[in-house]
Formats: sequence, C-alpha cells, structure tokens
Amino acid sequence: MTQQPASASHPSRTFGSVSTAMVTPFHADGSIDIDSAVRVAVKLVDDGCDALVLNGTTGESPTTHQPEKDDLVRAVVDAVGARAMIIGGAGSNDTAHAVRIAQGAERSGARGVLVVSPYYNRPSQEGVYRHIKAVADAVDLPVLLYDIPGRTGVAIGDETLDRLAEHPRVLGVKDATGDVPAGFERMARTGLEFYSGDDGLNFDWLAHGASGVVSVVGHVAAGAYAEMVRAVDAGDLPGARAVAARMRPLVAAIMGGGQGAVMAKHALHLQGVLPSTTVRLPLVEATPAEVAALEQVLREHTLIPA
Repeated sequence: MTQQPASASHPSRTFGSVSTAMVTPFHADGSIDIDSAVRVAVKLVDDGCDALVLNGTTGESPTTHQPEKDDLVRAVVDAVGARAMIIGGAGSNDTAHAVRIAQGAERSGARGVLVVSPYYNRPSQEGVYRHIKAVADAVDLPVLLYDIPGRTGVAIGDETLDRLAEHPRVLGVKDATGDVPAGFERMARTGLEFYSGDDGLNFDWLAHGASGVVSVVGHVAAGAYAEMVRAVDAGDLPGARAVAARMRPLVAAIMGGGQGAVMAKHALHLQGVLPSTTVRLPLVEATPAEVAALEQVLREHTLIPA
C-alpha cells in the first residue's frame, strides 16, 4: 500500500481514505475467531475500504491480549495483502505496554499504528506527550494519533499536538472530539492529516478538508463512504451531503447507543458474515429490541434481504 499524495482533488492520505475500525470476532466460548476476522477484512476491502484499523476500541482492545493482537494482524495482512493499509491499535494507559503492542503490530506486518492518549489515569499534557512519543520512537511506522477525550478523560492539547507534529513519524490524527471547527484550525496549523473518528460527522470533516474517515458504520456501509469521499474529491458537495443523509439511520442504529462494537457485530451477524455476536465483558450483547431495530434499518437500506 503506497501513500496517496495530495493532489488538486484531495489531501494527502497516508492512512487511506475509507478505513473501518474492525471488530474482533470471537467464538461462542470467547476465544478469538481468526477465520471470521479474515472473512470480515476481505469483505470490507471488497466493499471499498483502503485501510483497516485492527485492535482498536471497536476491536475490543482492552480485553484482547498481545498474542491475539499479533495473530489477528498477521492473518489479516496475509489475507488482504497490498489492497489495504493495515493499522494496528497500540492503546494502553501503561506506556511500556503500548510500546510492546506497537512493536508487535510492526513485527506482524502492520503498516501504521494508531496511538490513543493514555486513558483513565489522567496524565498531564507532558505525560500525554511523552507517552505518545515513546510509542512513535519505538517503531518505524507512520503514527495516527487518536484524540477521543470523551472516552479517555484527557484530550491532546494544542501545544501537545504541535510538539507531536514535529515528530517525523506522527503524520495524522483520528479526531473524535466532536469539534470540527477546532480540527479545521489544527489541520491548517500543524499540517497533519485529519481523519473523522465520528460517523455522524464524516461529511462535515471531509467538507472541511479531512483526508478520510475511520468508521464503525463502515462494517456495512464502506461503499457508501467511498462514494462520499469521491464526491467531495470531485467538488460535488450536494452529492456527498445526500450520501450523508442516506447514512443517518444506519449511524443512529449502530452508534446511537454508544456501543458500536456490539452493534457492528450484530449487523455482520444479520448479514451472515459473522457466525457469533460474542463480546467480552464488560461489553454485553444487544437486547432483542435493539437487534430488531437494527434489522429493520438494514432491511430498509437493502443490506439484508427484505
């Protein structure tokens, strides 16, 4: 997978343009299901993804372990080859652990790493900077920062971002702050590539010059988001806006309850792609009412048979 340089029609795209933050399939007994993971990955690339994030939050990274993470990356890399950039999540609030995860992803064939700000222990901005720098220093891969203060409890501050932007391997930001105007300013100031980390704001970010999206709804709508990117690249904002409007019910069905990993697994199960919707505690499977509502939306979008 080669970097897409900036052109007259689109910004540079080190991490692709349409990425799905992929679920990690499990067997009914809770063990990792590599065969199903490969099936999901191939489906997503066939549907229009040019990048995949493995072992991120949607991949239940807090409850998967180093050998599993490496096995997953290795299998997906082998399955999709150069058709998509594989980005390995390297999230932990233990810096040494995050470094080990990133190094494992690199050894297993990942072409980039996603590094979230350290969560729960609420470090200072100096701590956030040193944590991310340590991971970036430990690998020879492009680094995509992940700023999601609603989950981590700590944002990547402006001065911290400016310092990190000077690192030769820090090339982009997956922004899930919900603040598109601030991201627009940060994008211009730092020169970093920005990626939408919120499916409900994908159109807004792309219209403001973002390089692409890192989606959960992409599990069932990667082709639509690829269509949206192409429309924005062509200057067809009304066309891209129409795609966004069409996606709203899907976004609400999968992300409305805040458990994208759970609902994405149920969507793939309804499509016959995943044999099991098993998640690891503390996540639990969706209620029958939630599944019924999701099924209705998928039928209305012809994503499962009527």
